[in-house]
Amino acid sequence: MDDSRETVKAQKVIGVRRLKEPMPTPLKTRIFTIANQKGGVGKTTTTVNIAAALAMGGLRTLVIDLDPQGNACTALGVDREELDGMFQVLVNDQPISSIVQKVAGFPHLECAPADIELRGAEMSMANFISAQTRLKLALDLFLSEREARGERIDYVFIDCPPSLGLLTINALAAADEILIPIQCEYYSIEGVKLLSETVDQIVRTQLNKDLVVSTVVLTMFDSRTRLANDVANLARATFPQQLIDIPVPRAVRVSEAPAFMQTVMTWDASSPGAIAYMGIAREIARRGSGIQHENGVSA
Repeated sequence: MDDSRETVKAQKVIGVRRLKEPMPTPLKTRIFTIANQKGGVGKTTTTVNIAAALAMGGLRTLVIDLDPQGNACTALGVDREELDGMFQVLVNDQPISSIVQKVAGFPHLECAPADIELRGAEMSMANFISAQTRLKLALDLFLSEREARGERIDYVFIDCPPSLGLLTINALAAADEILIPIQCEYYSIEGVKLLSETVDQIVRTQLNKDLVVSTVVLTMFDSRTRLANDVANLARATFPQQLIDIPVPRAVRVSEAPAFMQTVMTWDASSPGAIAYMGIAREIARRGSGIQHENGVSA
């Protein structure tokens, strides 16, 4: 490992120590798919920062990077160039345990990376029997193995591509809950409508009848603009129980952290973005300690 990676690792360790705060353990493993039909709404940023915050709270957390772009891997500093990844799991039946990697500086955070070949996974799986549930089968096996070892995973976050193709359908079939990031612009709400239609028409009726939209997060919020406030108010009216009303501000520190192979949680722990994501993670953990099913309702 070169000097730059050693420096990044050291920075992460310092950041984790600074923000470490125990959080309540969920009643059972909670599996989230982070989805929105529209790209650029902060899905990956939300995924890695909430996962990092929960891991800082002592909760065993797994990020599954199901986006061929591999941006979650980049933000977590996980190598996806030379090692096997999710393509091997979905197409070649390789177990998740054989590809999962520890995230440097985080004792409780792991990542199942998006390998380079993942961009061809949908075409490769097209004619498979049960092509839509291959991730669920692999993930169920992985989680049962970990629980049998006394190392139960508390949270799983599946980062999806900005589309409703076979990879996203696999993620929705494998999850218990959907977390929807809503960028504070009009077209993000339109993406939520399309996602809700897909969940109702395909996923719940054929694959996963118990799937719920449990969590909504506002991203890239600029309180100075009327549009951002209007979208926030619309989200509050549309998702009164699911919304975690801690808007994540549009901030340079959040967007620049991946360039240094970090989440904002360790890149700048005192920044408004880190503080917002930590607050969101605390609320997710609070709900998971016993009331998540009361708050999770249909899209």
